[in-house]
Amino acid sequence: MSGFSADWLALREPADHRARDAALAQSLAAALADRARLRIVDLGSGTGSNLGALAPILGRDQHWRLVDDDPALLAVSRARFAAAGLRVAVETMRLDLAADLDRALAPAPDLVTAAALLDLVSADWIARLVAAVAARRAAFYTVLTYDGSDAWDPPHAADGAMRAAFHAHQRRDKGFGPAAGPDAAGIVAQAFRRKGYRVETAPSPWRLGAEDGALIEALADGFAVAVGETGTVPAATVEAWRNARRAACRWTVGHVDILALPGAG
Repeated sequence: MSGFSADWLALREPADHRARDAALAQSLAAALADRARLRIVDLGSGTGSNLGALAPILGRDQHWRLVDDDPALLAVSRARFAAAGLRVAVETMRLDLAADLDRALAPAPDLVTAAALLDLVSADWIARLVAAVAARRAAFYTVLTYDGSDAWDPPHAADGAMRAAFHAHQRRDKGFGPAAGPDAAGIVAQAFRRKGYRVETAPSPWRLGAEDGALIEALADGFAVAVGETGTVPAATVEAWRNARRAACRWTVGHVDILALPGAG
């Protein structure tokens, strides 16, 4: 998978944390309330944002394994949580999830979680992940899976063409096979239901405003670069759109949170 910088992850973290669906997170905590100690695996953990948001909600004794293939991001996460003084045990593992998913999940955890990951992987990899989680009867919770929707204020004439080109770019192979992109949330939910899991979903949109100006600018730039690489939108249109979007007042970006719990038996 193509990597993300620690600076980018830090820039988006406040918006990520605001967007998470609180009720679904509380449902997860309630489902795991009978466990004296939780063993948790966070896939594609980056700098540990998912741990920072979720650990206080789960409470009780926790052991987290943060799994990523970027040693620099893992180093940031180690330093971050050593300084934070959270009452959780944190282990980091550098691993290529495309090649060795089973190693990440051994020994069997109580919970497998991920944030802003599954729209970047393939439907085949999602099927492997769901099979591995179900084989261990673990709970699964993922947040901030892009659903393909967005709305800018004010609108721009090129929004539709730019969105379509961005989706085409997003479906490119990022190391896991052709990415599921906006279809990922539906693929995940359906796959877990086929395994007999109880699945709940909830919207978790970014609602970006004036306080998120730096993030909006970075997103507009990144969006424009991705669209430019497809060659499907004229360069002049891309640049005009980028300039307009860097000055946008508001942007809503659709995401989905998913909780999947093993059924009885």
